[in-house]
Amino acid sequence: MNNLEQKKYPIGRFEVPEDICDIKLNEYIKVIKNFPDKLKNLIENFNDEQLDTQYREGGWTVRQLINHIADSHINSLMRLKLALTEENPSIKPYDEAKWAELQDSVNMPIKPAMRMIKGTHQRWAHLLKSMTNKQFERTFHHPEQNKNYDLRTYLAHYVWHCNHHFAHIENLKTEKNWP
Repeated sequence: MNNLEQKKYPIGRFEVPEDICDIKLNEYIKVIKNFPDKLKNLIENFNDEQLDTQYREGGWTVRQLINHIADSHINSLMRLKLALTEENPSIKPYDEAKWAELQDSVNMPIKPAMRMIKGTHQRWAHLLKSMTNKQFERTFHHPEQNKNYDLRTYLAHYVWHCNHHFAHIENLKTEKNWP
């Protein structure tokens, strides 16, 4: 893996796990539940200059990453709810790169996004904990990829997403020797 690839994918690209057993599901749900506090602890002392630092050349700033996480994870919760209440619904894709360029992502304080992440993850974890194995077999259709995703794989992907962006910020913090 070259340096740019390492900076883009510090924990590697997402790979679909072969088997997601109940023990693994519980581990995933804990990641979803604990992510907001983990993220808050990582960035709580960042100043505006640090928040406006790109995690890699040509990449998003920490501020944009935080807002992207809020946007992405709220969309994820909606996809979960759609899959639980409709038969294989087609989800609505969105252009996350263009969303990251909107002014609420570029220059707004991160506190509202952090509150969104906290509330979204509380609801998300609560709903996930209540689900049966049969419900985890439900699916949604991603029209851009022309593929159906079951809710076990979807959850694995969003656990990867949490860890992926956390690693972007953590690696930047280490690289810059920020306290």
